[in-house]
Amino acid sequence: MLTLSIPDMSCGHCRSAIESAVAALDPQAATHIDLPARRAEIDTQASPQAVIAALAAIGFAAAPV
Repeated sequence: MLTLSIPDMSCGHCRSAIESAVAALDPQAATHIDLPARRAEIDTQASPQAVIAALAAIGFAAAPV
């Protein structure tokens, strides 16, 4: 399980964009978004670096918690 802090995530559109980016990287991934905490928990086979890079590519800076 990868837990990421995503400070710029603030709305449903952000949630959707992040879920789509993770799914494009790993279609089997399970993503749980906590908007108030601005965190995402991602259960994926992809490396943390790959997930962080995929989120950066869509404009979201992310860091492991």
